[in-house]
Amino acid sequence: MRTSVDEAMRAVPREHFLPPEQHRSADLDQALEVGHGQTCSQPSTVADMLQLLDVQPSMRVLDVGSGTGWTTALLGHLVGPDGCVIGCEIVPELVERGRDNLAGEDMRWTRIEAAEHGTLGRPENAPYDRILVSAMSDSLPYELVEQVAPGGILVIPVAGSMTRVVVDPAGVPRISRHGTYRFVPLIR
Repeated sequence: MRTSVDEAMRAVPREHFLPPEQHRSADLDQALEVGHGQTCSQPSTVADMLQLLDVQPSMRVLDVGSGTGWTTALLGHLVGPDGCVIGCEIVPELVERGRDNLAGEDMRWTRIEAAEHGTLGRPENAPYDRILVSAMSDSLPYELVEQVAPGGILVIPVAGSMTRVVVDPAGVPRISRHGTYRFVPLIR
């Protein structure tokens, strides 16, 4: 799977998803400001999350906290045209910027939608094979776990720890932790 994530990272340049003043910093392995108190995560962190998520072609994926659309496009590259990726973003200006950025990638199987205040994810479109969350939660949000299909995976930073939830075929979540990370807070 490492090759697929590396290929996606090469195929979807981070620079295309950053504000112009950040283009020169696109290759730095650090989180970069994108406005509205939000950041574009550092590439090594995104690669780690995508490895844990284990996205395969033709999957249905939800990208919570899609920001400027970079992770949505990376996921779109991984699922390919037979898959579906829905990005959710709470900041209206970033929803528009993310949509514009994503339009330049010609991935008709991906889209970014405005998140609904008070609702995590997109329960009306569930279940998903994979859910990626790019914002820190204080505790594991079970409303997102409930949106994962049996056999699916959720990757989310929780209380400083990258958390992977694998929902077994019987619907039972198995939780594991994978290192310490910092993210902007998850907003409901």
